[in-house]
Amino acid sequence: MATPNTDANENTDFIREIVARDIENNKNEGRVHTRFPPEPNGYLHIGHAKAICLDFGIAAENNGLCNLRFDDTNPIKEETHFVDSMIEDIRWLGWNWDDRLFHASDYFDQLFEFALRLINDGHAYVCDLTAEQIREYRGTLTEPGKNSPNRDRTVEENLDLFNRMRAGEFEDGTRTLRAKIDMGSGNLNMRDPVIYRIMRATHHRTSDKWCIYPMYDFTHCLSDSLEGVTHSLCDLDFEDHRPLYDWFLDQLGAHHPQQIEFARLNISYTITSKRKLKRIVDSGKVTGWDDPRLPTLSGLRRRGYTPSSIRNFCDRIGVAKRESLVDMALLEFTVRENLNLIAPRVMAVLRPLKVVIDNYPEGQVEDLEAINNPEDSEAGSRTVPFSREIFIERSDFMEDPPRKFFRLSPGSEVRLKHAYFITCTEVIKDEQSGEVTELHCTYDPKSRGGASPDGRRVKGTLHWVSQAHAVDADVRLYESLLKEEVPSEKEGADPIDDLSPNSLEVLTGCKLEPGLADAKPGTGYQFLRQGYFTPDSVDSKPGALVFNRTVGLRDSWAKISKKKK
Repeated sequence: MATPNTDANENTDFIREIVARDIENNKNEGRVHTRFPPEPNGYLHIGHAKAICLDFGIAAENNGLCNLRFDDTNPIKEETHFVDSMIEDIRWLGWNWDDRLFHASDYFDQLFEFALRLINDGHAYVCDLTAEQIREYRGTLTEPGKNSPNRDRTVEENLDLFNRMRAGEFEDGTRTLRAKIDMGSGNLNMRDPVIYRIMRATHHRTSDKWCIYPMYDFTHCLSDSLEGVTHSLCDLDFEDHRPLYDWFLDQLGAHHPQQIEFARLNISYTITSKRKLKRIVDSGKVTGWDDPRLPTLSGLRRRGYTPSSIRNFCDRIGVAKRESLVDMALLEFTVRENLNLIAPRVMAVLRPLKVVIDNYPEGQVEDLEAINNPEDSEAGSRTVPFSREIFIERSDFMEDPPRKFFRLSPGSEVRLKHAYFITCTEVIKDEQSGEVTELHCTYDPKSRGGASPDGRRVKGTLHWVSQAHAVDADVRLYESLLKEEVPSEKEGADPIDDLSPNSLEVLTGCKLEPGLADAKPGTGYQFLRQGYFTPDSVDSKPGALVFNRTVGLRDSWAKISKKKK
């Protein structure tokens, strides 16, 4: 018998309370068995991460089991590479299903036999109405439906027609198998729902063996039952489907899992609808399902998010019964919090401005010590080269600065991180445009390491990169995917219209310290004063580096929300 682990999640939720109570009452002999059942018609996104962590987490907390099962009942939309991407994403998050990888298509033969049993017991019939006619006969929320003219066919006639459907005698859309329940039910899902439809499409696993395919509501509950699932966790969209889930299992006398619904994850300035994400991907507005602007797990991984940060985020938001909107700032805070502890600090100049230190010896190079991560006592240090000519950020210099500008300006003194104090003595400009192209400075040799030689205070500290040793890179700066906090929910609204035109800025000619020449995708770095970055897993190559900004150093969403209000 399992023992509920009440310490696994500080903020216990209503689902965990149900599971703990079931264990205490020895329901299902004390077993806890869950499943995560994605449809392989796209990539998993941050909303799925909540369900994944819940399904696998509850099983792990209670010494139970969790299956991974692909709901592959619609071959028109499903592809093998979607299956592969989902497996990779779930493993990346840190979950494991051992030998319990299943597909709904594993049960096609059994599901067909279950359908025959429903026909034999008078609970299903073959219907000749078209899909449009079925919708017309279904009625509305205020008006009951009408019985199909085929509802009273004999068992023998229904068996004959259903077997001929399987044999491929009828055209697509000409016949369906429907459950015989109640066309006057207040729940539209109980008004004789379709169980099987004719669909001539090659399945990515069963090829052309079948030309009829079971519907989700029929398949899902029976797959749960066949696998011995005890707690079938799903989002609130399926609450109205629960009576149908129970009806199928009751009619067939099958093992009966308990379906429990919870609120799906909605995040501000983010789309968590696979259908809408597919529309965006198919439009070409992004580079693919793993574009770092998308909230897909593949996109987040490519952008530099860590598995720990996503799991911690899912723990923080908890599980509720009512829909709500989670602030994007919380997700970014969680990844920032994680990367702060593990990411090495490095120097990168994204918009370079050349600085010549006139009194520094020509040809001299010093190796200066730099701490890798002050939050990690075991991270150690590295050396960075310093020379007469360096790059600083263009925004770190102003010729006519406002009050309280504590960076470089004519006659002012600043500290170079890990290096020396410098003072600006001359400004070189382009004769045509007037743009500043080069600064000349002097340095204080006694301030090595950035220490004040005589106790004088310098408020500004700048990052920099030695010109002779700099590594070139392109840097991608990502902003909100959407223009508004919540995408349009109007009927017929196109998610393309919700996209922000400023979601990506690409900077070329950026200058990085030389140690980043061998940076590997998946490794997060804090670019001092810039944010957290990682090499792009698709486009970054030795000699042609491309870095993605994972997240900035500070919350920018509060300012965005305040401005819009």
